Amino acid sequence: MEKGRRFFSVKLKIYIFVATTVLVVALGTSLIAYLISANRIDAYYRQNTSDNARNVASMVDGDFLAELKVVATSEEFQALRDQAEEEDDEEIIITYLQEHGLWEEYSETRTLLTEYLANMQGIEYVYIVAHGDANAEYDMYLVDDEDNPVYETGYYEVREDELRGTDLTQLPEPTISNGDWGWLCSDFKPVYDSEGNCVCIVGCDINMDEVMAERSSFLISLGIGALIYTAVVLVGAMLFVNKTIVGPVTKMTDEMKKFKPSTDKDYETAGVMNLDIYSSDEISEIYHGIRNMQMSIVDYLRDMGKTQADLKNKEQRISKLSDETNKDALTGVGSKTAYVRKTTDITNRVVKEGGEFAVVMIDLNNLKNVNDGYGHKAGDMYILGCCHTICEVFKHSPVYRIGGDEFVAILEGHDYENRIALTEKLKSDFTTSFEQEDRDPWLRFSAAVGMAEKASDDTTYELVFKRADKAMYDDKAAFKKAHAS
Repeated sequence: MEKGRRFFSVKLKIYIFVATTVLVVALGTSLIAYLISANRIDAYYRQNTSDNARNVASMVDGDFLAELKVVATSEEFQALRDQAEEEDDEEIIITYLQEHGLWEEYSETRTLLTEYLANMQGIEYVYIVAHGDANAEYDMYLVDDEDNPVYETGYYEVREDELRGTDLTQLPEPTISNGDWGWLCSDFKPVYDSEGNCVCIVGCDINMDEVMAERSSFLISLGIGALIYTAVVLVGAMLFVNKTIVGPVTKMTDEMKKFKPSTDKDYETAGVMNLDIYSSDEISEIYHGIRNMQMSIVDYLRDMGKTQADLKNKEQRISKLSDETNKDALTGVGSKTAYVRKTTDITNRVVKEGGEFAVVMIDLNNLKNVNDGYGHKAGDMYILGCCHTICEVFKHSPVYRIGGDEFVAILEGHDYENRIALTEKLKSDFTTSFEQEDRDPWLRFSAAVGMAEKASDDTTYELVFKRADKAMYDDKAAFKKAHAS
């Protein structure tokens, strides 16, 4: 494990995965069961409310209610109604209705509503409302049960939200809501007169306070049950997972730490794994594969000890190859040594033979500020990012790091043919990166870029390089002027 990197074991990952899966399944199943139950109960109450509203609507006399509606909306009646309510005197309204020959049927309708409420368990309210047009803001109570005073007839009340913008022929479906009167399932059905005109609506409200309280208790019970179920299943799952996966993997991990091969050790002293794992699954395959690999390593090291001379020759060849590679230790691009070799080769080959090439000089901006302000680790990240930007543009050309903040790309072939476009793209990429002000300073890559191509009278590589270097300094001066840096 790398130093400073937090270790997160497979064992813990598996336990978390199993626990999460079981908990999600249990809670999801409980939630689905709750929703199915709630939907069924809601459907029952909606249907029940609708049936009761329809029953009452079919029992009342539409012609009488139409006549009552005309009387109740008159200014004379409204004035008497206000007086009766103010004096709390029902006789004023009773006398008026008697004078107009409406009292007897009015009383029968009130008795009907009262008896219906008494005989139908669960119904909270049944009432008859004179519903205005679709855009009306108020509706008028026509008839209520006997628990309400007679002068409630003709009382205007703000229209229910579910009835706003609705005419009598397009009444909404039953609704369940929680308001000033508690949880109610409400529905409205039209009442027609003998000519088929819709004159008013019957409202029916069924109390659902107990149902909602039981529903909350049911949901809590489901949640507790799901947690208990999860705990029980989880124990069994953990035991199974520990026996079949975690246990063997943990043993193999511990044994692998003991493996320390060398040229003078056999299988036992080198710590080759020797566990009793013969299950018919991937764990067994992994175990035997690792064990065979460890045995092969021990065999190889013992054989290697017998061929030291050959190994010395190989090391010398590898060392020579490494010297020839000459890669920069930080960035992996060509080093200063490789660059010098390349420039010599170009002078001897390209210049004298009349070939074409271009030199792109790149000097990083703000490296000192990054190093001073955020440390050399940030500076290294900045150098690597700039180097990556350069290499992405000049994919077909060698790139060299010739100083702490200086890079050179030598363009031939395809990149030489597109030298101007590629150089402008590199400048654009650095500008775009530097303008990303929301990023950390060491991730806002910037560099001055200058390019020069071999002229017909150039006899050395150095002449081309100097022009590229001057172009780069001109670009750097423009950067400093623009950014005061």
